[in-house]
Amino acid sequence: MDGRGRLAQSLKSKLGRRAAAASRLEAAAWANHAWAQYRWPAALSRWMRPVRRWYHTIIEWDVPRGAGSSAAALLVLASAGYGAIKGDHVPAIVAQVQDICDAAANSAGFRISEVALAGEREVSREDILALAGITGHSSLLFLDAARTRERLMANPWIAEATVLKLYPGRLRIEIKERLPFALWQLDGRVALISADGTILESFVPRRFASLPQIVGTGAERAAPDFLALVARHPPIARQVRASVLVAERRWNLHLQGGVKVMLPDNEPEQALRTLVDLDRANRLLARDIVTVDLRRADRVTVRLSDAAATARDAAIKAAEKARKSIRKGGQA
Repeated sequence: MDGRGRLAQSLKSKLGRRAAAASRLEAAAWANHAWAQYRWPAALSRWMRPVRRWYHTIIEWDVPRGAGSSAAALLVLASAGYGAIKGDHVPAIVAQVQDICDAAANSAGFRISEVALAGEREVSREDILALAGITGHSSLLFLDAARTRERLMANPWIAEATVLKLYPGRLRIEIKERLPFALWQLDGRVALISADGTILESFVPRRFASLPQIVGTGAERAAPDFLALVARHPPIARQVRASVLVAERRWNLHLQGGVKVMLPDNEPEQALRTLVDLDRANRLLARDIVTVDLRRADRVTVRLSDAAATARDAAIKAAEKARKSIRKGGQA
């Protein structure tokens, strides 16, 4: 005890600190002697002064007690973290922590006992629960509603999602699905898409085989407006088999009878009106033709099929031969 009734410091610790201080002083004195004895070149002496100051600072630095243990612990933690990240063990660790938290919450009465779904048609209940990550061990207390909503909307069928937590154990999920709109063909592959261009399925389920077919780059974005334009002309719309976007600028219509209608870049609706009038007046689309070119506003170009062209050439030759015969008969 000292004179004021406090415990005196350990003599061993005092001696240890004094010995450490003496060793640092001795090292500093040796360093000063070494620096003084060595003659540095004039060009280097200016640069060696700051180096000498830093050297003395390091030598005289009083390392706190326990710094070594703390550094070792940090090294172990850093190594464990690096190993978990490098070995891709982080998701498993997070899942284990989540299971522990859910088990504690379930024991406290926050187990999800009821899940109410609304709005599902193409996405099954099992798929929704799997997307939301809800299992028989999930707890309502540790369910992240925002994260669950993001996971649900990762499904292309789901356009909107709402997740409601009703304590202590009820969960309500409401979704709004995208509607199938058309079959989009690109590079020989056909996919089912919605009106906003989202690919719903990379294949075509049989129940959607009757949807409009569109072809070409950018067609998935431009199709809603164009198909709405074609729908305003029912005589043509009923015959359309596929709509092809050419160079992302204009459309070609492939009709059921094998006729290709080439529409212009500008004012395609006026070209469709012209086509409707020609078909009504002359039954143009019922003839043996393969192409109707409406790309120029001042003319309509029609190409006959090979058989029709051959028959037409034969008829022209026969008519010409008949005229020549009549001329010869008249001269005789």
